[in-house]
Amino acid sequence: MNTGKWFLHPILIFILSIFALVASLFLYIYWYMEASVQMRAVIERFHIDSGQVLTSQAWTVIVVLSLLVGIILMGIFSIFVYGQKTFQLYRLQNNFINSFTHELKTPVTSLQLFLQTLGKHELSREDQLKYVQYMLADVSRLSENIDRILNLARIESKSYVHEFVDADLLSTIKRFFQDNVHLFRDCRVRVHPPAKPLRPYRIHPLLFDMLLMNLATNALKYNDSDMPRIDVRFQHRGRKLLIHFQDNGIGMEHREIPKIFRKFYQIGRTDDMSAKGSGIGLYLVRTIAHIHKWRVAADSDGIGHGSVFTLILPA
Repeated sequence: MNTGKWFLHPILIFILSIFALVASLFLYIYWYMEASVQMRAVIERFHIDSGQVLTSQAWTVIVVLSLLVGIILMGIFSIFVYGQKTFQLYRLQNNFINSFTHELKTPVTSLQLFLQTLGKHELSREDQLKYVQYMLADVSRLSENIDRILNLARIESKSYVHEFVDADLLSTIKRFFQDNVHLFRDCRVRVHPPAKPLRPYRIHPLLFDMLLMNLATNALKYNDSDMPRIDVRFQHRGRKLLIHFQDNGIGMEHREIPKIFRKFYQIGRTDDMSAKGSGIGLYLVRTIAHIHKWRVAADSDGIGHGSVFTLILPA
């Protein structure tokens, strides 16, 4: 915010408004008590029957006035919090639009360059195939970004049919990675068997696959190692089942963990770092987990130590 207009900061205005309202209440109570004392002195001096003077219960008026001011304060605070959340959401949406525009423009520009190269130059079959592979990768990237936006809209509009089925989570997760082996060709994925057999859990197959896809691609996107690794482990804790998705990626700071599941939030949105991702992948993970009545948590030992995302399933 412009330092020349610091006095227009909403937090400062909010604090000054609260101070003014409380000061007004204090001054009114002080004036009322002083007026009551002076009225009592006049009554005693001129021996006026107190029943002939219109009096009020001072403390009753003070309590009622305090309650009204309290209600006003709560209203002001609610409006302030709503306004701050709206401003934060607007800022996150603006960051998302800028980032997503870049995510769309980059592959489109790349496709245009490759197509112009193919149209202007006589290339060998080997070079043509190489450029075709590059263009297919760009198309896949575009398709992935568009699918995320469409999936977000479908989930938030609740247009998914609630068709839940009983499924074996171990075989379902293994099947997911086998069906998408082309996406994880340069990554080592290991699904560790649980210590004891799993009972079937009710899942929405399409949504569950989407959840797994976002967790897996997130592990690859935030990974700078020569061989990205994803380990899926099952843990029984009391009456709950925990499914851990552990990677050897770049990790994250502890202060980022509470924020990463927010809608449009992007790690690295600072002056000296470029944000990665679209800011909706982990939000989709949390939303899909809630649809299944599960919870999702994240943990990391810090930058350079990888991350662990955990699905928490009740009995």
